Amino acid sequence: MQPLGLDDVMGRDRYGSERDQIRRRIIAHKRERRVIVGDRITFLFEDRATVWYQTQEMLWVEHITDLDAIREELAVYGALLPGPSELSATMLIEITDPERVRSELEALLGIDRCVALEIGPERVAGVFEEGRQTDFKLSAVQYVRFPLTDAARTRLAAGDPLVLVVDHPNYPQRTPLTGATRASLAADLLDPAVAERALARVRDG
Repeated sequence: MQPLGLDDVMGRDRYGSERDQIRRRIIAHKRERRVIVGDRITFLFEDRATVWYQTQEMLWVEHITDLDAIREELAVYGALLPGPSELSATMLIEITDPERVRSELEALLGIDRCVALEIGPERVAGVFEEGRQTDFKLSAVQYVRFPLTDAARTRLAAGDPLVLVVDHPNYPQRTPLTGATRASLAADLLDPAVAERALARVRDG
């Protein structure tokens, strides 16, 4: 997926004046790309629009206007974009009881080896960003990529069932990806222009 550059960044004054409308549009866009798996884990499949919004919000909140600093933020958030022939997602473990955060996360240790996409009969293991989990500690926010083979891409285009799987012994879950969600992810892989059009809709309306 094409990385974001300075030309994609909206000026602070314009972003401030349109921020509420942009927020409504990104919420609608994310709705198609958010997958709830069980009662505690959510995946948001990233694209140029979701990463652009995160970058713009950081620039806004931190009052960043220096060009070099903007480039740094683009690089940081741009790392979330999927590469060629892959999907990427932010995985959030949502624990509402503050007193149970530690115990709940400890119960999910090793989950980075237990996430996959099933496309028809083919299983694509998730590849997690290093440094966000150890044998003793797990971050509630994880970044995972699904590198697809040519065969998996062909199956996706052909309409084979798409299922997001967590097979951790303490959290066995399967969630089919259907309708608008499946169509959005398939379009990412099959038509590079789709991501650019999605960004234009979120940014410009």
